[in-house]
Amino acid sequence: MKKKEVIRKNVRSIFRPTNFGQKASDKITIWIGSWPFIILFVLLLIIWIVAIILLSKDTLDIDHFLILNLFLSCVAAIQAPIILMSQNRSSQKDRKRMEYDYQVDRRTEKEIKKIKIQLDRIESKLNQRKY
Repeated sequence: MKKKEVIRKNVRSIFRPTNFGQKASDKITIWIGSWPFIILFVLLLIIWIVAIILLSKDTLDIDHFLILNLFLSCVAAIQAPIILMSQNRSSQKDRKRMEYDYQVDRRTEKEIKKIKIQLDRIESKLNQRKY
């Protein structure tokens, strides 16, 4: 592929997720990081805790809280790798975007140098005509 073609590439097409895992991790991370998810999760925890307290008549049953703790640990163990996958993709996107910007900057610099050379030629010709 020519260097000129690289610069003309559509940036969005470079950053599209290529497989199911990447698409899923991006969508799950977006959902996990949203306020509706946080509110829903907190409500479920409150309901679970209130249910444990109300259903255990006189004494609190510690086993139910241990199960809740296990559940929360499992959720955290599943969420962490998914978030890391999405962050890795994000850093790859940033790296590609920087490479793309660098190529565009280099190309622009070359074009500006060409224009400057042309302007210098024009200026020298104009100066010669004056004298």
